[in-house]
This record gives sequence, structure tokens and C-alpha cells, in this order.
Amino acid sequence: MKTEITGWHVLAVFGLAFGVIISVNVILAVNAVKTFPGLEVKNSYVASQTFDDERDAQVALGWDVSASLEGNDLALRIVQDGAPIAPIIEEATFGRATNVQQDQTPEFRFVDGALRAEVEGGSGNWNLRLRARAPDGTLFQQRVIVSTRP
Repeated sequence: MKTEITGWHVLAVFGLAFGVIISVNVILAVNAVKTFPGLEVKNSYVASQTFDDERDAQVALGWDVSASLEGNDLALRIVQDGAPIAPIIEEATFGRATNVQQDQTPEFRFVDGALRAEVEGGSGNWNLRLRARAPDGTLFQQRVIVSTRP
């Protein structure tokens, strides 16, 4: 018995195909909005008024900043003029680059030339959003990409 393909069959296939495409796009868009970490600053115009001066002061400190994660040990290394330093950490947030669900606030202690903290890490892309204060009062702000080692 032969089945004939009619216009209604073709319409149903096209409707089903576009329905799947639209459903997937809606699901992806909803998840993208739900996991967006938010704004860096509340008002970009106001932040831009002092950006150059703040950046120049921060660069003048000459700090070389890096962070690494070995297991659950987060090591933040800040080097000035070739020597490790331990500035005042005003705020630090350790978390994923794409969402805030796993954000943690590490409690750093200066050990073996690095600021160290225990965190719940793992493989993947981690960032450390850092606000530190130099002894002369200069504010240092940076998002540090954390290198991970199993």
C-alpha cells in the first residue's frame, strides 16, 4: 500500500522542524540570561570619568599578579620589584567565569611567598575578582584568570 505525501504532511514536517529549532533557541536564551553574572559597574559613564587615573595609579604600582589552583589550594601571587608582597585584600571573589552560583569568598593567609586559601575548586575556567589596597592607599582592582592543575 502506497502512502501519498500531501501538503498537510509537508506542513506538519516543517512545523515540527521549526518548533524544535525555536524551542532549543528559547531554552538556550533562558539559560544564558539566568546564568549571566551581572554588571561590572552600575553606571559606566561615571566609572569612565576616573578610569584613566585609576588605571595609571594601578600600573605605577608595578605589581605582577597571578593565581593558580592546585586541588583545593588557591594561591595568589603578587610580586613587586621581584619580591612577593601581601597587600591588604579588601575583597576577593573566587568563581566561575560564566555564573555566580559557585562564587566563594576566600580567606587568604600569607604562606611561602603567596596568599593562600582553601576553596572548593575543580577543573574548568575560574576567575578571581580582586580588590587590594597598596600600603600607600592605591586601590588595585583586577579580574585574575586562575590557572588550574589537578
